[in-house]
Amino acid sequence: MRTVKKPVKDLIAVANGERPADLVLKNAEIFNVFTGEFERGDIALVGGYIAGVGDYSGEVEYDCSGRYVTPGFIDGHVHIESSMVSPSEFARAVVPLGTTTVIADPHEIANVAGREGIRFMLDSSEQIPLNVYLMLPSAVPATTLETSGAILNASDLAEFLDHPRVLGLGEMMNFPGLLSRDEQVVAKLEMVGEGVIDGHGPTLTGKALNAYIAAGVRSDHECTTAAEASERLSKGMVVMLREGSAAKNLLDLLPAVKPEMSRRCIMVTDDRHPDDLIQLGHINQMVKMAVDAGIDIATAIQMVTINTATYFRLHDLGAVAPGYRADLLVFDDVTDWKPHAVFKAGKKVAEKGQPLFEKTLIPGTPVHRSLHIGELTLEDLQVPARSVMARVIELAPRQIFTRERIMAVPVRDGRFVAAPEENLLKLAVIERHKQTGNVGVGFVYGLGMRIGAIASTIAHDSHNLVVAGATDTDMLLAVEEIKRIEGGLAIVADGRVLGSLPLPLGGLMSEGDIYEVRVKLNELLHIARQLGVHREYDPFLTLAFLSLPVIPELKLTDKGLVDVRQMQLVPVSL
Repeated sequence: MRTVKKPVKDLIAVANGERPADLVLKNAEIFNVFTGEFERGDIALVGGYIAGVGDYSGEVEYDCSGRYVTPGFIDGHVHIESSMVSPSEFARAVVPLGTTTVIADPHEIANVAGREGIRFMLDSSEQIPLNVYLMLPSAVPATTLETSGAILNASDLAEFLDHPRVLGLGEMMNFPGLLSRDEQVVAKLEMVGEGVIDGHGPTLTGKALNAYIAAGVRSDHECTTAAEASERLSKGMVVMLREGSAAKNLLDLLPAVKPEMSRRCIMVTDDRHPDDLIQLGHINQMVKMAVDAGIDIATAIQMVTINTATYFRLHDLGAVAPGYRADLLVFDDVTDWKPHAVFKAGKKVAEKGQPLFEKTLIPGTPVHRSLHIGELTLEDLQVPARSVMARVIELAPRQIFTRERIMAVPVRDGRFVAAPEENLLKLAVIERHKQTGNVGVGFVYGLGMRIGAIASTIAHDSHNLVVAGATDTDMLLAVEEIKRIEGGLAIVADGRVLGSLPLPLGGLMSEGDIYEVRVKLNELLHIARQLGVHREYDPFLTLAFLSLPVIPELKLTDKGLVDVRQMQLVPVSL
């Protein structure tokens, strides 16, 4: 995404009616984000910008009679890596849905490849018809209880601050470190200065929330209740209403969107997986959900255009008005919210749900070949038993939090073993960045898989290799398949590989198109169901969060079993 230099003289001439525009969208019902109303008129475009709105003629005219035009939609917080495709393929998926700008946090790839991961996201989004702005990841690694591929301190991040598409500091997950005035956290806050700082402060309230905001954090996407959102709005924060694949909070938060505070509300997806992007949509689906739930159309559009642009100080985005960039959506109606056409910088880039541009890939990208795992043996997967009782990770349907379950686990030769007939699988997290040899082993209850093993290199936040299985031998085979495909997803059973999906870009993203990824994901899901995985669980989505040691109660990292409530390692055996 290269920002076109504003053609000031041409804009003046066209706006003043002295020469025809390059392109005019004629006879449109144009949404005015400042008044909240639709107004009939023409939109004159020149050099990628809007010269004027009113009565204009152009070298080319596009008839919008009976159609509605809005600014392009903006996703205020997204991890592109969660789409499992490259930034250019992500653009091919979301631009036809009306998203013309995203504020991306490259937290996932940065945990794998550090500064090279950030550079990859910037470089690979340079030539695509989607505005991709970055917030620098503030927590790499998220905790000291895991091994990530990099450690990014303030000095490591500072080199990116002068990049025109870097807007500030990404979600400040380490709020305990902020509240305790940890030197590294404070250094990152001070590094950004007056720049934008996004938040991630679940459960913070009262004086602790005051301190969080006073330190410079200005937004939060982790609200799950209207009360949480209202408190943040009352203290001047911007609330990001989230509707992702894992966390879905939009409808619960809508009661907080009151007229007097709606201009500090924006919409974000955070994480959306291929099936949801294709089946449901992107920001356009959130607009439809909000309107169908009773939010007026004007407020809904403002939350995905001017509100977001204002918060991130993108002063020429988010409106159909003179001097703004010509990122425009044309709708046949304002009920299904599927754009008839999408214009990016004054050029039509999508029509009738299809992109009009090709995917681009950067050859020789540094995020290839990101797996560094030595030889793994059956001995590495053993868990000594001091008694028959053990701490087990218990799943919660449709949630990313887990519970601690104290239960009897079968013991053989002084070691705990899986009991798939009792809904108990062995779980392992294998360090895959630095070849340390670290292997954390525990047990997970509730997934339902009767035979086989599943493995993934998508394992938040450090993205080590996570594998769950009914037998140690199948777990090892799944790991070997992951190594063979250089990162991705795999399912095995009875000594055979049943399916896999290569994700060679950091072990997180495919080089193929999103439809191919979706087909393969659905094939793997079907196989997992045949192996017994319960329907309330997406096996790979579930697996991805079992290693995230910032979400209660029990999680597993390459360093061992983590009691998140105490933020310390605990033994499996009691």
